[in-house]
Amino acid sequence: MNRVALSFVVAMAIIGMAPIASAKDYGQQGAVFRISEPDLLRTIEQKLRTLEASGGIERMNAELTRKTEAGVRRPRPVAGISLAVRDRSWIFDPAMRVEQDILDHKGNVIARAGQRVNPLDFVTVRQKLVFIDGDDKDQMSWALRRFDDQSAKLIMVKGAPLDAMTLHQRRFYFDQGGFLVGRFGIRAVPAVVEPNGRTMKVSEIPLGVGRK
Repeated sequence: MNRVALSFVVAMAIIGMAPIASAKDYGQQGAVFRISEPDLLRTIEQKLRTLEASGGIERMNAELTRKTEAGVRRPRPVAGISLAVRDRSWIFDPAMRVEQDILDHKGNVIARAGQRVNPLDFVTVRQKLVFIDGDDKDQMSWALRRFDDQSAKLIMVKGAPLDAMTLHQRRFYFDQGGFLVGRFGIRAVPAVVEPNGRTMKVSEIPLGVGRK
């Protein structure tokens, strides 16, 4: 963020600190005096100059950079996901009913409104999706040993994917906001989603004896 943009953020924060009250006209209740108050923009400018002189803006910029980097390196863990303690599997049907006509780039109708469409009829899924807790050494070891880059995508629900990529020289993904686990109904990890004809098979796999 450059200094101009950051100054605008600080200015908005300063303005936001002023209390807001509802207005009501009570008429004139006595002698009227001319109100003398400092110019708002000048006041903001003075506060910004004070912050800049004291190093306040630089500190705010550094803190913003630190928080942004931390959020990228270690995203917020997906809520509601526990450790798998029993085998659980089910079939996920990705078919959906479209609400309006879907057209291709030439304007040809691919699917009519109200029609039930299965994305797997148009896209071939070859890789498995493996969901793991990146902070769990057993899950990491199991996933790295069992799946390579060609056979699966390793998707964290917790952990530091960038650090893991550097350490293991493998590509890792992160399920931001839990969109995928929510879509597939996953409640525990490790879990594997794999192609199963025109559906997907979802399995939660406890790492008991013989599986680690």
